[in-house]
Amino acid sequence: MFDLKSPLSLANLSEKILVAAKRAGAESADCLVASGSSTNVDVHNGALELAERSEGSDIGLRVFIGKKQAMVSGSDISDRTIEEMAERAIAMAKEAPDDPYAGLATPNQYATAWDIDALELYDTSPEPSAKSLEEEARLVEIEALGHKGIEQVSTASASYSSSEVLLATSNGFLGGYKRTSRSLSCVAIAGTGLGMERDYDVDSRIHQGDLRSAQDIGASAARRTLERRTPRKPSTGVYPVLFDERISSSLIGHLLSAINGASIARGSSWLLDALETQVLPAGMSLIEEPGRPRVGASKPFDAEGLPKQRREIIRDGTLMGWTLDLVSARKLGMSSTASAARSPDSLPRPQAGNVTLSQGEQSKQDLLSDMGTGLLVTSMIGSTINPNTGDYSRGAAGHWVENGKIAYPVSECTIAGNLKDILSRLIAANDARQHLSTRVPSLLVEGMNIAGQ
Repeated sequence: MFDLKSPLSLANLSEKILVAAKRAGAESADCLVASGSSTNVDVHNGALELAERSEGSDIGLRVFIGKKQAMVSGSDISDRTIEEMAERAIAMAKEAPDDPYAGLATPNQYATAWDIDALELYDTSPEPSAKSLEEEARLVEIEALGHKGIEQVSTASASYSSSEVLLATSNGFLGGYKRTSRSLSCVAIAGTGLGMERDYDVDSRIHQGDLRSAQDIGASAARRTLERRTPRKPSTGVYPVLFDERISSSLIGHLLSAINGASIARGSSWLLDALETQVLPAGMSLIEEPGRPRVGASKPFDAEGLPKQRREIIRDGTLMGWTLDLVSARKLGMSSTASAARSPDSLPRPQAGNVTLSQGEQSKQDLLSDMGTGLLVTSMIGSTINPNTGDYSRGAAGHWVENGKIAYPVSECTIAGNLKDILSRLIAANDARQHLSTRVPSLLVEGMNIAGQ
């Protein structure tokens, strides 16, 4: 997979880093090296507003002396800098306190074989030129402005990136992969002054051929913006709230944060005592699927070299386990769930990857019809989440629903409740987008506090 003879290969670079760490006095070490390029183009009023191109490499070295550890990072990959980084890391480790839970995985824990091609993380088609990205962004803006009532487009962007990442350890692990990304986005504005409203659409894919068209992105952003004109404040009270698919994943994000092993080990989670108890409605499951092809968070191994596997986080409403890296697992007396995430300038931390929430049998429109009078939330701002109690409060905007039909747009309201109660009463639609790493449909909560007028 890696050309060890090439002086520019990440494998060759990682070998230099680990040799330097050993020479400086490390008993063990690991390094994460990344290299990539990206191009981003913004168009405004038919003219090129921004064209950025970046290329570079980043290296992160973690060293261990006994139970002491330290980490350094940088972007200069010269031999001299690598030697200096290793010496600095050792000096830092010698001054660090003992951490009884720090350390690499054992060799028998590491992933040993994987089919990176099956994940389809890299698009081999030619990299788009800055000119072609500019043309796509211009088409996005033209389409949005073609809708009557759209005053301006604040953002019309197209981007491409290609990256390669490699993890190497002093006790035998070496693995990496390449990844590409293509995206188009648009933010449209209707009205002026105090009557100004905006909304957006964005699509991001690994493969160019999967990306929605510029016209589709621009039209969708314009339509969503026009639907938000002349909003009112909703009535204050307890009403059903339907979280649109665009933002419903935030609820599952709060759940994933609460079962993160780092939070559990600190004792700062509103789900601290919830293991093997019901946290979602019966029949609803949450599955981690790291092997889904063409999905952004798919990967064959985690940031500590452990093999990724399909995992039932919640089965039939019952919480089956925490999300753990090696450190949090050791603190809790458990086994890692191969959930370590890391960048070159950070230590590993637990983080779930691709997750899928069970879909329901009804459409979003069916749930709207059934809810009678309530709130359809399409965007949220700010948040107040108590990590210990799960008390939840967020600013929201969207549409007021009466007799099962959208009546008028609303803004400047607050929705509140407790996440334990909210999550236990979810009703799922069947509209989750299949390509997203967090695959969550629209979600109905049958009663939440709404503060409006």
